[in-house]
Amino acid sequence: MNLPNMQEAKIRGKQKVNYLKHEHNYEPVFKGKKFFLKTYGCQMNVHDSEEIRFYLNSLGFIETQDMNKSDLVVLNTCAIRENAHDKFYGFLGRCKHLKRENPDLIIAVGGCMPQQSNVATTLKEKHPYVDIVFGTHNIHELPKLILEKKKEQDIEVYSIEGNVYENTQYIRDSKITAWVNIMYGCDKFCTYCIVPYTRGKQRSRHLKEIVSEVEELKKKGYQEVTLLGQNVNAYGKDLSKDESFANLLTSVAKTNIPRIRFVTSHPWDFTDDLIDVISKYPNIMPYIHLPIQSGSNKILKLMGRRYTKEEYLTLFNKLKTKIPGVSITTDIIVGFPNETEQDFLETLDVVNTCQFDGAYTFIYSPREATPASKMPDNISLEEKEQRLRRLNELVNKYSLNHNQEYLKKIVKVLLIDKCEKEENGAFGYTETMKLVNVKDAIDYIGQIVDVEITDAKSFSLNGIIKKI
Repeated sequence: MNLPNMQEAKIRGKQKVNYLKHEHNYEPVFKGKKFFLKTYGCQMNVHDSEEIRFYLNSLGFIETQDMNKSDLVVLNTCAIRENAHDKFYGFLGRCKHLKRENPDLIIAVGGCMPQQSNVATTLKEKHPYVDIVFGTHNIHELPKLILEKKKEQDIEVYSIEGNVYENTQYIRDSKITAWVNIMYGCDKFCTYCIVPYTRGKQRSRHLKEIVSEVEELKKKGYQEVTLLGQNVNAYGKDLSKDESFANLLTSVAKTNIPRIRFVTSHPWDFTDDLIDVISKYPNIMPYIHLPIQSGSNKILKLMGRRYTKEEYLTLFNKLKTKIPGVSITTDIIVGFPNETEQDFLETLDVVNTCQFDGAYTFIYSPREATPASKMPDNISLEEKEQRLRRLNELVNKYSLNHNQEYLKKIVKVLLIDKCEKEENGAFGYTETMKLVNVKDAIDYIGQIVDVEITDAKSFSLNGIIKKI
């Protein structure tokens, strides 16, 4: 397979990683000023925004949900899906209009898109009203860029050879659940994926630093942590043998924080040791997101996924056997280059075999600089959309079937926030990651409670608190 350019060879090569400590010495020089933060993309982007929010608060900025009243607009971008890409540029047009009305407004663009080749240059040339451009590797530079902003654009995007910073501070979205980064970047190079080019080579944090962060969250009263990485079960492969994901998960479980989750897993790295750890500790939730992407071995090979349909099914059955009551969801792409109707039917066959609890389904869209972008995109949009509809109908059928199994059962639910549509209601998640709307439960937010399920839909459950 041809590499897209010299950049991939650079990423694949050996890399020296520096482990550094953040310094947080800021004066609130923008006290009373307001910022508006918009996030696109995956959980990693959401967690990055929690870091961005900390820096802006440290400078004295106050967050606002009204962009028209802001003094600073920060757009944290995603490069994975074309939809997020298009939404960003559409929103950037609104920022341009706002800048005309308020020339002192600062507009900053960060995230994955600036890390793509030539994107930062394009932003400078085509969108000169953007004041600051920064990447995924230098979020910590944002305060300096704001403080030193001159009349011309400031563009500060580090290469994919990044460092690992510890002592990172966040303004978290929740006081109940928390994301915990365990690694950065990815070494898998799936042919459709832009992540290695925007977030760089895999760089794992040290185990003791992660455990220390979880222990601190537990002291603050957090009920759940989600260990976060582009491919979490490859954790530690760039470190010593003692820092495997199975060992990390064991150490985190021993902190006795009530709930532990992790995303996202790659089937290639899911070891028997890891399965044993998940089944051993009750505070590791029986929920696994395990992307298959396609049920066709031909397409899996073109995608560079490193496993066959048969190997995936073997792993799936092992998880179902060894982890009682486990819930498994997946990712599936339709319309990948050269996907025939027969290839698509093989994907439907896997869905029928696994009967997933849920699936995130996508129409393939080429991302610049990936190997797949050089393959002929030889399936019409109409055919892609038709396949997506057929796939979603099947996925939704099994999702409803699984949810109906919860009817009249009592399950443990961590309530995380109030319901918008039901007065005094709250919502949360079961151990198996089922969304539950609970009646008259607003006073129980932040607690794990017993809930009796009264109604089941394709994407959520309803219930009432079961009082003893």
